[in-house]
Amino acid sequence: MPTANTGFWGTNTATVDWCETNYEHLSYVSELFNSASSLAMVLAGVLGFLLHRRVLERRFFLAFALVSVVGLGSIAFHATLLFQYQMMDELPMLYLASVMVYILVENRPERRLGRWFPWALLGYALLTTYLSAFTRGRVQFYLFQASFIVLEGFSLVSVYLIHRRSQDARARRLFRIGMGSYAIAIAVWLSDIRFCSTLNQTLPSLGIPNPQLHAWWHVLVSVGFYTLLIVIAHDRLRTLGQTPRLHQAAGVVPFVRGNSVV
Repeated sequence: MPTANTGFWGTNTATVDWCETNYEHLSYVSELFNSASSLAMVLAGVLGFLLHRRVLERRFFLAFALVSVVGLGSIAFHATLLFQYQMMDELPMLYLASVMVYILVENRPERRLGRWFPWALLGYALLTTYLSAFTRGRVQFYLFQASFIVLEGFSLVSVYLIHRRSQDARARRLFRIGMGSYAIAIAVWLSDIRFCSTLNQTLPSLGIPNPQLHAWWHVLVSVGFYTLLIVIAHDRLRTLGQTPRLHQAAGVVPFVRGNSVV
């Protein structure tokens, strides 16, 4: 576990403390690396919004906006390690996952399910909000993780099915990049939890700095999520009868264009 240094924000009230020594670099920021790396999520959402103006439907803009909200909440959470800011990080993640489920299920030119479906997702979001916000300790941590993993697992399987039926080589390559980044992100997230004493104590005692795996999780999951969302958007435009084309901004950032504006 990280050392129990106390800085500007006082005693930690969050239900989880990641494997970065608290207030090691700044008295106003509890976890500097984890806070700074959360900017990757903010950037991913902003780029998605700006690069797809008048191209994608509002559901995608909501998803991109929530990615940035998650990033801002993550900055606040890791900077303070206070429970109320932890909720600003975790709850938007649940809302984003719910929006992704809606996008993936309602991927036909006409409505696939009835009006009950978005209301059911809203009900699920409200229930998980209550369970996450009004529980504490390990119970809160595992309730949130279970709620999020259910939605995340469905979304990843659905994107894989999109990949399987896609005939576009560039979209298939983007899927491999996105899924690879996501898989590595999950691996480093788990490693940061499982091997914290090794990362934060054993390695520094040998002169090797903590690799800050949770910070790398932020960067890798931002790349993975953004890329997979482009794959989904590419498939959605094709479903709507357009001819989607993949491009790269500055030769690096992928984005999609159709043959008409939405």
